[in-house]
Amino acid sequence: TVRNKSRPTQKMNLFQSVTSALDNTLASDPTAVIFGEDVAFGGVFRCTVGLRDKYGKDRVFNTPLCEQGIVGFGIGLAVAGATAIAEIQFADYIFPAFDQIVNEAAKYRYRSGNLFDCGNLTIRAPWGCVGHGALYHSQSPEAFFAHCPGIKIVIPRSPVQAKGLLLSCIIDKNPCIFFEPKILYRAAVEQVPMESYQIPLSQAEVLQEGSDITLLAWGTQVHVMREVAAMAQEKLGVSCEVIDLRTIQPWDIETVCKSVVKTGRLLVSHEAPVTGGFAAEISSTVQEECFLNLEAPITRVCGYDTPFPHIFEPFYIPDKWKCFDAVKRMINY
Repeated sequence: TVRNKSRPTQKMNLFQSVTSALDNTLASDPTAVIFGEDVAFGGVFRCTVGLRDKYGKDRVFNTPLCEQGIVGFGIGLAVAGATAIAEIQFADYIFPAFDQIVNEAAKYRYRSGNLFDCGNLTIRAPWGCVGHGALYHSQSPEAFFAHCPGIKIVIPRSPVQAKGLLLSCIIDKNPCIFFEPKILYRAAVEQVPMESYQIPLSQAEVLQEGSDITLLAWGTQVHVMREVAAMAQEKLGVSCEVIDLRTIQPWDIETVCKSVVKTGRLLVSHEAPVTGGFAAEISSTVQEECFLNLEAPITRVCGYDTPFPHIFEPFYIPDKWKCFDAVKRMINY
C-alpha cells in the first residue's frame, strides 16, 4: 500500500479493483446486495472474494442457474429501493435475461411515468475474447443493448478505470450494464485508490494526442490501438490520436467528432462482428457530423460475421496487424 496525494492506493489487477469497488459499496450502502451464480464463494473470476464472509450471506448470495431470474429479481429489488448488483457469469449468457433487461429494466421508469424505476440496478458480466473461450465464453454483446433506450453500457480498459466506472454505474440513477474484459482480469496491475471514487459516465478519454488519424476502441481493444499507434509512428511517421470510448451508451459524440475534425480520419475497432456492431453507429454519426472534414472513408476493423471460433481465434480477432494495415490504407487513400 502506498499513499498518493493523501489517498491510500494499493496494487490491484482488474478483478481486484472490481472487488474493491463492491467492497466500498457494501460498506457504505446498507441496502446494497450482490447476487449471481457462484458469487458466494468468490465467483469464477474471483471478483467477489471475501465479501460474503465480511458482509454476510443475506447481502452476498448465490442464485439458481437462471439469468432471466437473476435480472428479474434484481429489477424487483431495485424498484423496492435496494442497490442491486447482479452478476451474469459470462456476457454470452446474458441472452436469457434479454427480455428482462430490454422490456422491463430499460422501460420501467417510462412505463410508470417516473413513479417507479429500477435505476439502482447494475448488471456485471465478463466480456470479450480470452484466448480459449470459443463460442460461448468470448462474445461482446454490447451492440444488442445499445439499440435499447433506457440502459447504460460501460466497458473499462484497466483496474483504475474499472473501479471508478463501476462505482459510477452503481450510483447512477439508471440501470447499467458493466462489461468486464475478462482477458484483462489478471493482465496488468495499477495503483488503485482503496477508497471510493467515480469516473464520469458518457465521457470518452483521449489517451494519446495525434494529428493524422483517430483510433477509437473500448475495453481490451484500446490496448491494441495503443500498439497500433506506436507502430504507425515508428514505421510510417503517422501521428495517431487514441481514444477510449468507455461508455457505449449514451456515448460521447462530442469528444470523438472533435478529434475527427482535427485528424480527418477515423478507425473504429471492436471484437464483436462487424455487421450491426457499435462501430457502425459511430461511423454513421461521425460522417453526419464531420463529412467535410474527412480525408478518407471511416474504417471499421472488427470481428468477422461468424460465430466466435476456438482454434481460429488468432485469425478472428482484429489484431494490431489488421488495424495497422487499415491505417496504411487510410493514410494512402
